Amino acid sequence: MCLCCRRVTDWKGGDGKFPPLENMKGMTRLVLRNLSISGELPEYIGAMTNLKFLDLSFNFLTGQIPNNYSSLQSHIDFIYLTNNNLSGAIPDWILTTRKQHVDVSYNSFNGSNAPPDCLRGSNLNVVSSYSSSNNKRLASCLRRNNPCPGKAINYNLFINCGGPSLTIGDDEYQGDTDTEGPSYYNSYNDEWAYSSTGSFVHNDNEPFLAKNVSVLTMADAELYTTARLSPLSLKYYGLCLQNGNYTVNLHFAEIMFTDAGTYFSVGRRFFDASIQGKKVLRDFNIAEEANGTGRAIIKSFTANVSDHTLEIHFQWAGKGTNAVPEINVYGPLVSAISVTPNFEPVIEGNNTKEKVSTGAILGIVAAGCVLIVLISIFIWFCLRRKYAANNELQGVELQTGYFTLRQIKAATGNFDAANKLGEGGFGPVYKGVLPDGSAIAVKQLSAKSRQGNREFINEIGMISALQHPNLVRLFGCCIEGNQLLLIYEYMENNNLGNALFGRERERLNLDWKTRCRICLDIARGLAYLHEESRLKIVHRDIKAANVLLDKDLNAKISDFGLARLCEEDGDKTHISTRIAGTVGYMAPEYAMRGYLTDKADVYSFGVVMLEIICGLSNTHTYRTKEDFIYLLDWALILQGQGELLDIVDKNLGENYPKEEALQMLNLALTCTNSSPSLRPTMSTVVSILDGKSTLPISSMNPLASSSNAPRFQLFDKCFDDSQSADASIDAPWYSSASQQSSQDENTRQTSKLLSDFSNSSFDVETQRRYLKRNSTATA
Repeated sequence: MCLCCRRVTDWKGGDGKFPPLENMKGMTRLVLRNLSISGELPEYIGAMTNLKFLDLSFNFLTGQIPNNYSSLQSHIDFIYLTNNNLSGAIPDWILTTRKQHVDVSYNSFNGSNAPPDCLRGSNLNVVSSYSSSNNKRLASCLRRNNPCPGKAINYNLFINCGGPSLTIGDDEYQGDTDTEGPSYYNSYNDEWAYSSTGSFVHNDNEPFLAKNVSVLTMADAELYTTARLSPLSLKYYGLCLQNGNYTVNLHFAEIMFTDAGTYFSVGRRFFDASIQGKKVLRDFNIAEEANGTGRAIIKSFTANVSDHTLEIHFQWAGKGTNAVPEINVYGPLVSAISVTPNFEPVIEGNNTKEKVSTGAILGIVAAGCVLIVLISIFIWFCLRRKYAANNELQGVELQTGYFTLRQIKAATGNFDAANKLGEGGFGPVYKGVLPDGSAIAVKQLSAKSRQGNREFINEIGMISALQHPNLVRLFGCCIEGNQLLLIYEYMENNNLGNALFGRERERLNLDWKTRCRICLDIARGLAYLHEESRLKIVHRDIKAANVLLDKDLNAKISDFGLARLCEEDGDKTHISTRIAGTVGYMAPEYAMRGYLTDKADVYSFGVVMLEIICGLSNTHTYRTKEDFIYLLDWALILQGQGELLDIVDKNLGENYPKEEALQMLNLALTCTNSSPSLRPTMSTVVSILDGKSTLPISSMNPLASSSNAPRFQLFDKCFDDSQSADASIDAPWYSSASQQSSQDENTRQTSKLLSDFSNSSFDVETQRRYLKRNSTATA
């Protein structure tokens, strides 16, 4: 039990006296914080054998800690006596504690043999607990960790508190990403150090780095996406500074509260700040001073450095909110610190300026010029090689929006791993939030990706000209240096592969009606690509992982990096340079002979449709009564045995119409017919799934497959040495040098083709004729 759970009839709060708790020996939690209680600590607390949590901080308690409090160490977990007027020596049982979290900081202890605060263990906080000689103790810490005593070499300081190193304008902010907090001291070379003390009352495992929970739109937003948080005391030290006056800028932004109508909006943060021992901020409230959360505010002060050390101290004064659910929000929070001199800095040596002869200066200048020329030549050579692969991007007018790399970094938290949605053949995909609050998905070309500029241009050129509810919308791209980024609409339920057979926490419970709608959505998207769009397109990589689901589980086709323009006369359907796609989804005539038509997408759709109904992946083998076989072969065997419904996803139970399920399974198997001419068009598939067509689905010959001779034994043999079955392949079908040269030429023609297409004066017929003449450019 705790004090708030049981009535104390004899105590009138606010009279400055300690409440009568002598008879409440069974209490487990006692919290009397910031109640202006005076007097000495009562001894009966030491007899509370069930007490686990004791917080008497921010009162006016005096005297020594009673000796019988040592019995608490056998059962208590937390003791908070900070910010009182306790005196005497800190008991030895507190100084040697390793199990309990004890905070006796900001009192007036003396005569203790406790070591300096900067060398303290993580469970004990005694910072500034001594009425005298505290500065000497602190000085010993700085001397021990300061590598340049008596030699001032620095004249400015920039720290990105709680965040990584970054450059803002001409200023390089150093990173500050240590996660340690309670009684922790760290020195960064010879430039600065910090110390943090205190454990969070409600969660001692709370990280001491804060991240923004809302969209930041201020200038230099990346400087405010993170901050350092401390539950009690936080000090930054500028080391080895030249003596003189400095301008100290303290950067703040309240990034842990929001203005939305949730519990994140009810918190209030108050703390104090001091510079060189002089208090410059009292009861400072970031959100109030900045007129809202998620807004930056900079406080500027002048400080004098006379001993080569600058101290900036942030301290919680026990005010504000400290019990917002899920997060600890009290205590000082600072986003960045910048310190610049108000004088002309000099390099000192024995207090005299070094003099250099005119001849030496001329020699240095000449040598510097030669060095600059050599470095320039080297950099030019490196950059020429590094960006040679990107030359084809120059001058191509892509019909899509453009984003800067800075915008994308701000939206994704500098590609924070916490925002990573997944990774495909192109590279990793991150979630981002634009300043207007809209969510985006950012696909980043990986340096290890086998796809490159060709696929990047191809995807932009293809999808930017396509608009359909069942195709993922492309917002734009980013091309800066060697960074290639594609920005799409954000799909809340990730991809269909994860929903069907991903990890347990990623799977979705899809009912029969939803599965049918997803099949229809994919079919409509493909019908648009094959028959309805201005440019007829073969996707070449239809698979569950390339079908994305929005918040309402509407399906949209994505990943057009391997798509090809389709030749209507059929003369250019045989590919002799390379094949591309995913093992298990590629039509056999394309995988083994390089013969490509839109019927290859129909085949892939049939495989995906079968996966949707069965809840299993075709790229994995499954154990039947006879052997290990693929899902598609298993379905053919069951079809021949008249037991096709046995393959329906067991998670559906009996909650699906048997006749409709049988029709859809037969449709899926018809789409995967080994003969392309016997597969239906996607418009026919849409008509059947939509219930508008009564055309019968021709049954496949069950003799075409048996348990002893699966259809794809030859297909599997072709890829014995390929990568895992669920990965895309993109390998040359022939490996001669002339074919590689042909591919390079194709890349250049692709760029020219897309540039010509950007000219809106081309009508459809002109584009078709142009494509026919330049068909090799669409590889």
